[in-house]
Amino acid sequence: MSRAWNFSAGPAALPEAVLKRAQAELLDWNGSGASVMELSHRGKPFMALAAAAEQRLRSLMGVPANYKVLFLQGGATQHFAQIPMNLAGPGDHADYIVTGHWGEKAVREAAPYLDARVAATSEADHYLKLPARDTWQLSEGAAYVHYTPNETIHGVEFHDIPSVDNAPLVADMSSNILSEPVDVSRFGLIYAGAQKNIGPSGLVIMIIRDDLLARAGRPMAKIFRYAEHAANDSMLNTPNTWGWYLAGLTFEWLEEQGGLKAMGARNAAKAALLYDAIDSSNGYYRSPVEVASRSRMNVPFTLHDSALDAAFLKESEAAGLLALKGHKAVGGMRASLYNAVPLEAVEVLVNFMRDFAARHG
Repeated sequence: MSRAWNFSAGPAALPEAVLKRAQAELLDWNGSGASVMELSHRGKPFMALAAAAEQRLRSLMGVPANYKVLFLQGGATQHFAQIPMNLAGPGDHADYIVTGHWGEKAVREAAPYLDARVAATSEADHYLKLPARDTWQLSEGAAYVHYTPNETIHGVEFHDIPSVDNAPLVADMSSNILSEPVDVSRFGLIYAGAQKNIGPSGLVIMIIRDDLLARAGRPMAKIFRYAEHAANDSMLNTPNTWGWYLAGLTFEWLEEQGGLKAMGARNAAKAALLYDAIDSSNGYYRSPVEVASRSRMNVPFTLHDSALDAAFLKESEAAGLLALKGHKAVGGMRASLYNAVPLEAVEVLVNFMRDFAARHG
């Protein structure tokens, strides 16, 4: 079987070495005589697996001791609502920096639980650039400041961590977690859906500072309270054991690649190669995003003539290049360059783009 080059925005490519190992261990994990999916999450073998996965993530990201690491469910979207439930009480408000579709959705889902204030937005610029820092209107007494470091659909990314002194910084890192080193101590809470840089869909990683776990929040069932999950080592209910296992394999793979510093250099090289091909095409291909705001993970681009879009997608798929169609909200094309997408895949894509331009004029 020949595997294609997968540029899907999510669920996305997984490291081939991880998939092969999971395949080899599928029926008999660690000599147990059963699949990891068939073992009790409360048994010693799985508990050891879970602890090892957490420790690997802590080591990779340099997570300080005063932060808990949680392996949750619900996707990032559920936590758009669950975060204000936990971090804010009745009558509280929070500030949101909105730079695309997922920032918008975070505000909408938070609104039933607190006064969700848009402190900055680039909507007027069609989310093709980040709002200038001096335009942010952060408020006094905010429960937290929420932002999306990388917007998957619009292809914009913060290349530094914004300084916010008035409230804990909360980040939806679903599409750029583990893509480069990050100073976890600058954040109050980091959360990420797994299906881009961690593993299969159905798992959420959360890194949360102890003082935020101690907040009273609002009355809610235990299943929604992060402190309860932390007290039960993320096993308040049956977790996504398969996702947890694969995440652990991905963390191990990242260690073997040289860690996040090496991964950051690799991701920068992939993005530079693709953006250079777009920018040097004499307008045949165009990146709509402001250069300073361009994402390393998600690269949207258009053809000079949209009538060629269908041919580009058909021919690229025939060439073994998958999932290059842009999101319906923005159209055009999009190549997602997550950790598991190798440089070779981008080289193949760039060569195809040049060949397509030569053939279609």
